[in-house]
Amino acid sequence: MRAWTASLAAALCACLAGQAQAQTSDLVAKTAFRVCADPANTPFSNKAGEGFENKIAELFADKLDMPLRYFWFPQAVGFVRKTLGDKRCDVVIGYAQGHELVLNTNHYYVSSYVFITDPQGDLADVTHLSDERLKGRKIGVTAGAPPATHMARYGLIGDAKGYHLMVDRRADSPAEDMIDDLKAGEIDAAILWGPIGGGLAKEHGLSITPLLKETGAPRMFYRITMGVRPGELVWKRKLNSLIRRNQAEIDAILAEYGIPLLTEMGDGVVQRKGEE
Repeated sequence: MRAWTASLAAALCACLAGQAQAQTSDLVAKTAFRVCADPANTPFSNKAGEGFENKIAELFADKLDMPLRYFWFPQAVGFVRKTLGDKRCDVVIGYAQGHELVLNTNHYYVSSYVFITDPQGDLADVTHLSDERLKGRKIGVTAGAPPATHMARYGLIGDAKGYHLMVDRRADSPAEDMIDDLKAGEIDAAILWGPIGGGLAKEHGLSITPLLKETGAPRMFYRITMGVRPGELVWKRKLNSLIRRNQAEIDAILAEYGIPLLTEMGDGVVQRKGEE
């Protein structure tokens, strides 16, 4: 009797698990590659399809042989709830690994915050925020971002110029403002998240150095994944397969946008072909 009961319980659990998996998988659209994205958040995404996440979305839609469809929503408070949560779309193309609001795929790139300055200036060879030459210098930093904590530790915040973190990118562009201030001489250096700062530095001929030598919390590098709804394991595995099989093409897109790429543990820069 006990053996029969155990077998029945096992079969029932397997059946329920199968149903749960089927129900979860069924939330993903079968007729389109549905992407959750910000309509005005370059260099990541915009409605014109000019961001690098747009290009990766186009690549995946092509590999899946599906039309690409977006659900646009500003990437601010409530973004995940109003997009993935409301089942308006099925994937966020760029999401930091370990965020509890989503189920993360495998990461497809690693990047860090970067130090940006005039390549001919006296700060061009700065590689860490504890450098004594930064004392008394005016450095642009995003308020509330990890670099601000390190700057406070080294006594640099008092002279820093802060830029807003959460803004409506349809009206404000703090990163571009920071670079404009650097070019105008209003600040001596800028610190930005690599995928944002890399392209801007490249565009304006500025020096860029990934900040790899900071110790203590918070960390300055992040592994970037794609985000899906919690429980959608079948969809996650499918995206993992797409990432693995198309990593070279993803890397080419990232290189086009000047994104600094780091090694797996964030302790070194990945050298691209043609770079010294």
